[in-house]
Amino acid sequence: MGRSLGTLETDRLVLRPRRAEEAAIYRQLWLERDQRVPAGRRVDPEGRPTVADIVLQIRATQQDPGPGILAVERKGTGDVIGYCGLIPHGRGSPDEPELAFELLRATQGCGYATEAARAVVAWAREAGYRRLRAGVWDWNTPSRRVLAKLGFLESGRGEPAPGQGVTLLMVRELDEFAS
Repeated sequence: MGRSLGTLETDRLVLRPRRAEEAAIYRQLWLERDQRVPAGRRVDPEGRPTVADIVLQIRATQQDPGPGILAVERKGTGDVIGYCGLIPHGRGSPDEPELAFELLRATQGCGYATEAARAVVAWAREAGYRRLRAGVWDWNTPSRRVLAKLGFLESGRGEPAPGQGVTLLMVRELDEFAS
């Protein structure tokens, strides 16, 4: 596969490569995360990751081959409201990347996550991927609803994390016979 997502457009959104100057928005996502999210995915007591740390991360991933994560930008205003894209799945096949998305709280509940993720899923099908994965916390009802709308099904596998819940593995078949 190895193709880059490039830029995708929907009715209301432009999904495009992330830019270093948007790092403060991505840090805000870290600050808004639920306290049940593991500490390594939230801002730590020392304030890390900082905006500078996120700038470095964005620059490093710009060189990565493969689909990647895109900024989610609203067309009318041009403001970045989060990210959506495909990342390598840790223990899975490189041909089965993981769908990832996260939006600022102020923009949640407007259908943007579904719209952005639908565009990424369509791109993945056209690029020849046969299956996508998504990890989601059992308590994250809004994200589970988005994934269900996109045709993801629970695999029956989950990873419990004491005090944090269970990470559910959801899958979406993309071959021509899948719905």
